[in-house]
Amino acid sequence: MITYEFLQNYWWFLIALLGGLLVFLLFVQGGNALIFFAGKSEAERQLIVNSTGRKWELTFTTLVTFGGAFFASFPLFYSTSFGGAYWVWILILITFVFQAVSYEFQSKAGNILGRRTFRIFLTLNGCLAPLLIGAAVATFFTGSDFVVDKSAVGDIGSPVISRWGNDWHGLEAVTVPFNVEFGLMVMFLAISLGAMYLINNVDDAKLHAQLRRSLAVCFGLFLLLFVAVCVQLLTMDGFAVADGGEVYMQSGKYLDNLLAMPAVLVLFVCGALMLVLGVVATLRRKGFRRGIWLAGPGTVFAVMALFMIAGYNHTAYYPSNSDLASSLTLANSSSSEFTLRTMAVVSLAIPFVVAYIAYFWRKMDRKSLTNEELDRGEKY
Repeated sequence: MITYEFLQNYWWFLIALLGGLLVFLLFVQGGNALIFFAGKSEAERQLIVNSTGRKWELTFTTLVTFGGAFFASFPLFYSTSFGGAYWVWILILITFVFQAVSYEFQSKAGNILGRRTFRIFLTLNGCLAPLLIGAAVATFFTGSDFVVDKSAVGDIGSPVISRWGNDWHGLEAVTVPFNVEFGLMVMFLAISLGAMYLINNVDDAKLHAQLRRSLAVCFGLFLLLFVAVCVQLLTMDGFAVADGGEVYMQSGKYLDNLLAMPAVLVLFVCGALMLVLGVVATLRRKGFRRGIWLAGPGTVFAVMALFMIAGYNHTAYYPSNSDLASSLTLANSSSSEFTLRTMAVVSLAIPFVVAYIAYFWRKMDRKSLTNEELDRGEKY
C-alpha cells in the first residue's frame, strides 16, 4: 500500500537526486571559472569556452527542473524560499543570464563589448553561481528568517502565507559563516569537476598540464572546507520534529540522522571516496583522463546524502530561526496526496529522459575537442 508518507519521502528522494545532478553539472560553471586561470593563450581559452558551451543548457535546465519539482511536490517551500529569499535566487538567475548571453554574443559580428568582457561574465557565473547555490542549500541546516501562517490565506487584504522577517530577503545567508563555507566548498568542488571534465573532453597536452595544476589547488581548498563543514554539521544542533509535529532543537541531530540511516551513511562515504579517487587518479596518472566519471557520480551520491539527512528521520528541512513552529517539514509542506500520487506516475518517465541525455552526450563527446576541430566548426 502506497501511503501519503511514502509519497512525501519518495518526492524528497527525487529532490535529492535532482540536487545531486545539479551540483555535478555545475562542472560547466567550474570550467568557466578556469578560463583565465588555466587558459593562458587565446587558443586554450577558446577550447575551454567551446567545451563548456556544449553542456551549459543541461545545467540551467536541471536548475529549472529542480525548482519546478520543489514547486510541484513541496509548494510551501517554493512560496517561502523563492518568494521570500528572492534576492539570492534573482542573483543566481542573473549569473545564468550572463552565461547565456556570453555564449550567444561573444563571437558575433558587431560585439562592441569585446570577447574578453563576455568571458569575464562567464568567469563570474562560474564562481558566483555555485557559491550562491551552496549558500542557499546550507540554510537547510542553519535556518532562515521567515514565519508561516496558513490561516492568512483567508485574509482578503493580504492572503500571504509566508512572510520574510527582514529586508535582506535571503542575502542574510551570506552573513552566516557556515553558509559561506558551504558555498565556497561547492564553488571549489565545481571548479575541480570542471577541470576534470575539460581534461576528459579537450585534447591538448599543454592545457591538460595547466588544468591539473588548477585541479590540485582547487581540490586542496575544497578538502579543507569539506572537513570544516562536516565537523560543524555533525556537531551542530539540528531541527528535530516530534511525533506531534512540533519542531525542537536537538544536539547532534545530523550525526544522529547519519547513524540512524546506514544506507545514507554508506551513500555519503562511497560518494566522497569516489570523488577523492577520481581526483587522485587524475593528478597521479598523467595519461588518466576519465576522473570525471568517478568524481561525477560520487558528487551526486554525496549531495543526495546531504539532502537526505536534512529532510529524513523526523527533521525540518527548511527551519525557521524566527519561529520554530513555522519550520517546514516533509509532512507540513507537501502537495496533496492526489497530486503526489499523480506526479509519481509521471516521474516513471525520468529514466528514459536520462537515457536520452546520456545517448546524445556520448554522441557529442565521442571525439575530444581540438583546435583543428574548432577551425573547421562553429566557435562560441
